Amino acid sequence: MTEQFIDFHSDHGVATVTMNRPDVHNAFNEQVIAQMTAAFEKAGADAAVRAVVLRGNGKSFSAGGDMNWMKRSATYSFEQNVADAMGLAKLLKTINTLPKPTIALVQGNAFGGGVGLTACCDIAIAEEGTRFCLSEVRIGLIPSIIAPYVIAAIGERQARRYFMTAERFDARVAERLGLVHEVCAQGGLDAAKDKILAALSDGAPSAQARGKKVILEIAKKPIDDAVIKFTAEQIAEARASDEGKEGLSAFLNKSEPNWRKKA
Repeated sequence: MTEQFIDFHSDHGVATVTMNRPDVHNAFNEQVIAQMTAAFEKAGADAAVRAVVLRGNGKSFSAGGDMNWMKRSATYSFEQNVADAMGLAKLLKTINTLPKPTIALVQGNAFGGGVGLTACCDIAIAEEGTRFCLSEVRIGLIPSIIAPYVIAAIGERQARRYFMTAERFDARVAERLGLVHEVCAQGGLDAAKDKILAALSDGAPSAQARGKKVILEIAKKPIDDAVIKFTAEQIAEARASDEGKEGLSAFLNKSEPNWRKKA
């Protein structure tokens, strides 16, 4: 029987994915990556799930790659390393494009791939005292697979510094850089999460998925005719959808749409 490194549960429309290797600060290997990918795919396909929370059990969110896993990769051929790296790439893409709002609750240490997981989530909240580090160059590696997501979060200019220096920075700096949206007091992650979930429950599920799609599609693109046409088509589809019609009707009639009644 495969050892379970991930705890997954769903309750009242919220799925929670918890990395559960506290003895190694939730460092991940190929088994952890596969289990996390399956958990997010399950949550993404479940119509009852309105939001997905990612967190780490114990003192740290995630220390990044497991040392034994990285040691094994040093013996792989180039082709084997590409195949191995694609596992993490698939996980990050799954989280980044999940058609549900995702929330990262970050505490302790978030190093290397832990920073990537933070950057992939739509909303990230860090506990006061959390330390972040893009530590790969210290061991002769690079933060390559996580790079698109981290650069999208903190920008190219900041990435040039932290990819090169591997400096550790705290939650307040992470907030200033744009890696996390909010810093809460120690022990305050659940209260901060509940506040975000309450706000998310006001929104329409399909509209949230569509809004995320628009962001991913047009971010960093020039505002050309293709982008303008795409945005016009997206609002047209939203207006014609059952959810859009219901939301507008509820607004005009000063009533509650079904998604809010269920929340």
